[in-house]
Amino acid sequence: MGMIKTEASLDEQAIVAAAERALSDIAAVRAEVSKVIFGQESVVENTLLAVLSGGHALLVGVPGLAKTRLVTTLGEVLGLAANRIQFTPDLMPSDILGSEVMDQDENGRRSFRFVKGPVFAQLLMADEINRASPRTQSALLQAMQEYHITIAGQRYDLPSPFHVLATQNPLEQEGTYPLPEAQLDRFLLQVDVHYPELAAERQILLETTGLTEAKPEPVINAARLIEIQTLVRQMPVSDTVVDAILSLVRSARPGQGNASTDKHVAWGPGPRAGQAMMLCARARALYEGRLAPSLDDIYALAEPVLEHRMALTFAARAEGMSVRDVIAGLVKQAKG
Repeated sequence: MGMIKTEASLDEQAIVAAAERALSDIAAVRAEVSKVIFGQESVVENTLLAVLSGGHALLVGVPGLAKTRLVTTLGEVLGLAANRIQFTPDLMPSDILGSEVMDQDENGRRSFRFVKGPVFAQLLMADEINRASPRTQSALLQAMQEYHITIAGQRYDLPSPFHVLATQNPLEQEGTYPLPEAQLDRFLLQVDVHYPELAAERQILLETTGLTEAKPEPVINAARLIEIQTLVRQMPVSDTVVDAILSLVRSARPGQGNASTDKHVAWGPGPRAGQAMMLCARARALYEGRLAPSLDDIYALAEPVLEHRMALTFAARAEGMSVRDVIAGLVKQAKG
């Protein structure tokens, strides 16, 4: 009996030690990112949470708010092999995935050879993803969910880890196409990027208009990131938190007995929303130096996890309601 207790305590000590080391690495990553990205703490936090959880993030905001800069900086700081694709209306799926070219050897024999596209990266930046046609956007679907692509019946595995950080312009802007719902669901979080605070904007003016600009340095590498992602999945989640996740996600679906949702929501989040909430709640706890997620993590993550997985009815939109308003109401109900 005593031996079992000792093993359990050793296990606990190992997890605590691993968490402390991970926390130290995360703090170093945050410090390095803050040399280049001023203010926007919640944006940096949510984007990092998506990566630490092993998922993809969609950054939404008007042009010029350093979304591209943030993704580039994270690639450098996390030591990941990064590629960037600028999405345009004439971009083709083969421009993302790669294509087969015909080779001819000295004997005149012809054969096809696959030339890999920019999707073969550890961190793929999909810039202005909603400026490309739905056909091209959907080229990323299989890659984001299954971490491999299929060309001419042949499977090609993507590097590990593989993350897509996409930027999206607000849909009201000219020349944008809405992302298909199936693709939106593949993004772990939607990160809304707002205009910076006055103090942060002042710092931007002073720091970025001189002769030199701060350059981020690598803090960890891909292998270390995978270790931290594994640790996140090992963190315990209490039944109370699991029940809170299920209750919140299910209350956002019409037909589940929530009067406000039935009235305002056309369709709600599927099981992937709950999975995203579980992973991100663990990552957020670790990010803040805790060993297990709490109810506060669930409420804080409700908007970034649910916002892109819900659509309002025509009547709700006509009333001027937003998905955020509905989520805020659900969180308020959950808190009691």
